[in-house]
Amino acid sequence: MAYLNFISDENLINHIKKTLATYSDTIKSINLDKFNSNLIDPIKLTFDSNVYNKDLETIIKEEIARQRDKTNTNAIGYFHQNIFKYFNNCEVPEHGFDVIFTKPNGSKIYVELKNKHNTMNSSSSQKTYMKLSAKALEDPTCECYLVEIIARRSQNVAWYVSLDGQRTGCEKVRRVSIDKFYEIVTGDEDAFCKLCKVLHRLIKDIISQNEQLSVEEDTVIQELREKDNNLLKALYLLAFSTYEGFDKF
Repeated sequence: MAYLNFISDENLINHIKKTLATYSDTIKSINLDKFNSNLIDPIKLTFDSNVYNKDLETIIKEEIARQRDKTNTNAIGYFHQNIFKYFNNCEVPEHGFDVIFTKPNGSKIYVELKNKHNTMNSSSSQKTYMKLSAKALEDPTCECYLVEIIARRSQNVAWYVSLDGQRTGCEKVRRVSIDKFYEIVTGDEDAFCKLCKVLHRLIKDIISQNEQLSVEEDTVIQELREKDNNLLKALYLLAFSTYEGFDKF
């Protein structure tokens, strides 16, 4: 029995494997040079350690996890967008829109995908709206959607924005949660939920069968202690070694 009725098992598993492959850089060991590639702020880490009542080693490990998470956000974006390559009547263009779906009557839905409803500020929201509305004006037969993975609620509504102080919107430019878009594309109102239900087991199985997906041990703490066994001093010397007075910190 197939995992899902709107994508083949082979395509689903291959897509998960391709997504996991994008994690390849972040599962490698992080050394001190990589950890400090964007210049760590030891003052912030000092505040964090005291405010949250956590030892510095814990705070450093959390910072490493934060750096990984920032990169992995792109991997999840890849997963959400490129899965539509395997759905009937969908395409994922190289440029322009994230997804284009052709409805049975031949008209098209042009999609901009966003991971979270709160990732756009007012400027980027206006820019995205203008891109979608320009396409809707260019092609009167089409619809244009902002599709949000993590939306405030399940919805498929006309999108209204404020442009130059005026509330603007139309029925052809819509704000749609991912579950509603899956329903439009597959004809199954529970399609997105069904995908989520099988993901955990499939990801776990794929990782268990591939040793290359094992997370390597980080060396940041060890390398800091080699600079100085006092982690606080080591962090300050990492950032301020050329600053006046820090040679006697």
